Amino acid sequence: MFSVDDLDETLTRLARHGAELVSSEVVRYEDAYRLCYVRGPAGLLLGLAEELP
Repeated sequence: MFSVDDLDETLTRLARHGAELVSSEVVRYEDAYRLCYVRGPAGLLLGLAEELP
């Protein structure tokens, strides 16, 4: 899992390089994080997390 400052902006940048959300959703974990998994063009799976204020 990688921590990012702005999940939406990161997903936009990664999509330009061929990355896609796994299961097409960003989930909220309690009131602490927004989380998702992304599959890159080479098949690599990454977890991304944005800490909520």
